[in-house]
Amino acid sequence: MKYIFPNHLKEGDEIRIIAPSDSLKRVGGYKANLGSKHKLEKMGFKVTFGSHVNECDVANSSSIKSRVSDLHAAFKDKNVKAILTVIGGFTSNELLPYIDYALIKHNPKIICGFSDFTALANAITAKTGLITFYGPAYASLKMSGKVGNYQDTYFKKMLTTSNHLLLKASKYWQSGPWYEETANLSLHNNSWKTYNRGIVKGRTIGGNFDTFGLLMGTNYQPELNNNIILFEFSEGQDWSEMSRHLASILQASTNLKALLIGRFPVECNMNEEKLFYVLNKFSILKQIPVMYDVNFGHAQPIFTIPIGGMITIDTYQKAIIVNKI
Repeated sequence: MKYIFPNHLKEGDEIRIIAPSDSLKRVGGYKANLGSKHKLEKMGFKVTFGSHVNECDVANSSSIKSRVSDLHAAFKDKNVKAILTVIGGFTSNELLPYIDYALIKHNPKIICGFSDFTALANAITAKTGLITFYGPAYASLKMSGKVGNYQDTYFKKMLTTSNHLLLKASKYWQSGPWYEETANLSLHNNSWKTYNRGIVKGRTIGGNFDTFGLLMGTNYQPELNNNIILFEFSEGQDWSEMSRHLASILQASTNLKALLIGRFPVECNMNEEKLFYVLNKFSILKQIPVMYDVNFGHAQPIFTIPIGGMITIDTYQKAIIVNKI
């Protein structure tokens, strides 16, 4: 497959906000997320919204027709240079049979999000070769403070430069309802940790593994062999679910290059003893580079990393290099 790295953004470019899963209304609507809009505008971008972005049904989403319509409209519009999802949810995989993948392939552009976006990102890359991005959603861009600064820096660097990009650990991390003004959140010292050392280069697949599993055995499943796996859990998943998800992907793939594990939210009840209990089950993980507590997923802050892109992992330096080719 020929992979397509989309053009980077320039000052004045238009970013379209769409809701392929949960509605903007579910996270408070336009007004509650003005902080995200103002931040993107301060970065130098124009922000527009899909026609159906604020529709909200009983499941906090909208019809498949509405969501696909906004996705297609964003890729058709020549003025739109990047697409940003509102937030995650549970339903983006419903869209996959109705997407015009030829339209996307012939109009390549940046599309970014996380969590439930995993299904859409990996499917688009698998069907078109377009490299997608696992990073902040629109609603999460309003995050402020030290963790917000890290997230913003890597988001902008990833999407605005054509140079290779070095990803390093944030100084701090936090977990919890950062979007609630009254939330009592604590900052913790952060570092990426190594289970097995090594240096390797390969293409990425994965994201949120509860969502990624929905693609297994479908026409939208990405190539599992010879890749680097991104693996992260959301707040609603317990640590004990990790073993079966990891077993599934290891059984389905050969020549796995490396495993990157995103930091677990505190609600998952994961600790190092439990994590090593799971990892120690699989002999392959003692033969490839494995890093954990990496800055992606549902604990804050997160970097932006390509799905389908070529990266180099160096566990000795605890660094990731995104190769923009």
